Amino acid sequence: MKQKRILILTGGTISVDFASKFLKNQKFDAIIAADRGLKTVEELNLPVDYILGDFDSVPSDTLEKYRSYTKENKHVIVKEYNPEKDETDTEIAIQLATELKADEIVILGATGTRIDHLLANIHLLYIPLKQNIHACIIDEHNKIYLIDQNTTLNKDKLYGSYLSLLPLTETVCHVTLEGFKYPLSKRTLHVGESIGISNEVVSSSARILLESGVLVVIESKD
Repeated sequence: MKQKRILILTGGTISVDFASKFLKNQKFDAIIAADRGLKTVEELNLPVDYILGDFDSVPSDTLEKYRSYTKENKHVIVKEYNPEKDETDTEIAIQLATELKADEIVILGATGTRIDHLLANIHLLYIPLKQNIHACIIDEHNKIYLIDQNTTLNKDKLYGSYLSLLPLTETVCHVTLEGFKYPLSKRTLHVGESIGISNEVVSSSARILLESGVLVVIESKD
């Protein structure tokens, strides 16, 4: 069965050059522009299916351009929200992607100078995780995702040379790492320690085994 892939472009830092190269051979079933992510859609001349947010950080000329665009392209849906809302634009976009029955969600623009937003966006990956949807945040240097079950990694498909594991939950019980430079055997990881930072896969494939809890996995290029 064909996997349904959805791309979200949101309001953090996005290198247009990187995004252009990254998306060149990618195919998505829907593209969601969240707030300032619409500017990246414009710069890359991407087709867009959903435009959403409070639009407090979108250049006014870009927003007006796409308001006119939707009049001619009725399939494009615009959802505007009050800036004084409980959810971030990224959370709304992720919720929409899950409602659209995505099998995979790729998010660009979820990292940048706002560390509060970055931390929130990593936590928001918990929404698709609980629905068995693979979701990841990608930028020029990192690929970030969550796991709550045994996972096999292929070395030649990793985003970068380094791989770090951090507990999202208070504890992640009985973590075993096989095929890594620094292996572990049934080690319980706790919030407040850094033992999982900067590991490397040394076999053609590696396994992360865990009994319970949620791990943040970061594949880094440098």
